Amino acid sequence: MSGRSGRGDERGARRWTLVRAPAQAVPASVRRFNQRARDRRLQAAAPWLAGLAAIVLLALVALVVYQTSLLGVRDVAVRGNAIVGVDQVRAAAAVPHGAPLASLDLRAVQRRVQALPAVARARVTRHWPSTVVVTVTERSAVAVVAAPDKRYQELDASGVVFRTVPSRPDRLPLVALSAPGPSDPSTRAALRVLASLTGDLRSLLGTLEAPSPDAIRLRLTDGRQVVWGDANSDEVKAAVATVLLRQHNGDVIDVSAPNTATVN
Repeated sequence: MSGRSGRGDERGARRWTLVRAPAQAVPASVRRFNQRARDRRLQAAAPWLAGLAAIVLLALVALVVYQTSLLGVRDVAVRGNAIVGVDQVRAAAAVPHGAPLASLDLRAVQRRVQALPAVARARVTRHWPSTVVVTVTERSAVAVVAAPDKRYQELDASGVVFRTVPSRPDRLPLVALSAPGPSDPSTRAALRVLASLTGDLRSLLGTLEAPSPDAIRLRLTDGRQVVWGDANSDEVKAAVATVLLRQHNGDVIDVSAPNTATVN
């Protein structure tokens, strides 16, 4: 029995071989179903593939724009300057040649340019593909102070000393100050008085002396003096002093208390 069983098992064993059926053997309906399934998979994947491609493209563009010199700085254009030179502004801006224009810190450039004494404000912009434009607004002088070397220093309306000139400009009044500057109380008081002067007073003004904020005095070109006192009620003092100068020939006009002004 064991021999027959062994032969039966040997005869009953089958070997299976996988073969690929030719396309013609697959029913048309099955082929259409498979094709539709593939199309659906491609349609579902298309947005993801497009998004991935867009991300890769954007990454390449960002790399080129922000990290390479392909769109780097080739020129620094300076506009609005009259006092400061172009080379001086460019040196203060300190923009490296070839630095990526897109990643340039414009605020840092602006701060560096505004550190120049003669520059009140600066605006920095990009001009594609390769230019940085620096537009400066320079300080405007309202008075001068005498410098130790027989030259003159110009002050703007805020009291900033921003330029030294070899001679006194005729159009600017002379102010005598011990420590000119925007933080000096005497400087601020003197400039307030200057701003309040009438045309007659300004035309006669030789020197405005401000040894302290409350001891201001006008020395006029005709030898007379106006004792001003502190920088309060300036418009009233200016009006009173103008009238008294016209009506009296005294050497000293005291308007420190404008309601009780005196002429000596």
